[in-house]
Amino acid sequence: MISNFISLHKVDLHYAAVAFKERSLKSFLASTFTRKKKSTAISDIHALKDISLNIQQGERVGLLGHNGAGKSSLLKTIAGLYPISGGKLNVHGQIRSLFDLSLGFEPDATGRENILYRGLLLGLTPKFIKQKEEEIIKFADIGEFIDYPIKTYSAGMQVRLAFAISTSVGGDILLLDEVIGAGDANFMGKARDRITALIKQSKILVLASHDFSSLRSLCTRGIVIQKGAMVFDGGIEDAIGKYQAMQGGV
Repeated sequence: MISNFISLHKVDLHYAAVAFKERSLKSFLASTFTRKKKSTAISDIHALKDISLNIQQGERVGLLGHNGAGKSSLLKTIAGLYPISGGKLNVHGQIRSLFDLSLGFEPDATGRENILYRGLLLGLTPKFIKQKEEEIIKFADIGEFIDYPIKTYSAGMQVRLAFAISTSVGGDILLLDEVIGAGDANFMGKARDRITALIKQSKILVLASHDFSSLRSLCTRGIVIQKGAMVFDGGIEDAIGKYQAMQGGV
């Protein structure tokens, strides 16, 4: 039986700058056809630069770096959401990721309908989603709004439903981008308990966070990212020390 692993060899990732700055496909297309005709070069954003990295089964890895350093880009590349521009990426194991919680929601559809849509995006089967539906609804705890269109939800309600769907099943490889910050104290308690259970079940954890306490308690290895490049890989305490030194002190 092959162990779970993540392997990147000289991986590069580029964004088209003009598309990266647009908030939606609709606004991108609108701006494309309404802007005046003139010769403007479209440069790329080099989000990840020559990343070589191996993570083996059993490892708990923390990603450190300032906002925009490339932590989220690395997580989404590992998850297969971003196609790499160069190098080799090899991932073995079922991935469960917790970021972009609103991804896959259809505003005009009900919460119940969106459970199906988002579940399908996560790679779940309609039969499995149906089996999990009542458990998801109970965990989200949004009452009668489950049969209302998503566009009537508050931001907190959307996060609660998305979190309930995304964490309804675990995976071999768990990718976390910070921790959710919406919901009342009762829901946050449930969310922490569920994340803890998912972490325990996972064979590999990769956590991007600015919370040193969480990194120390959950991770043994730390990787520091700066301007899309990996500048340190070692023990979590040494990684935190390196990051603090780069920021100009503790």
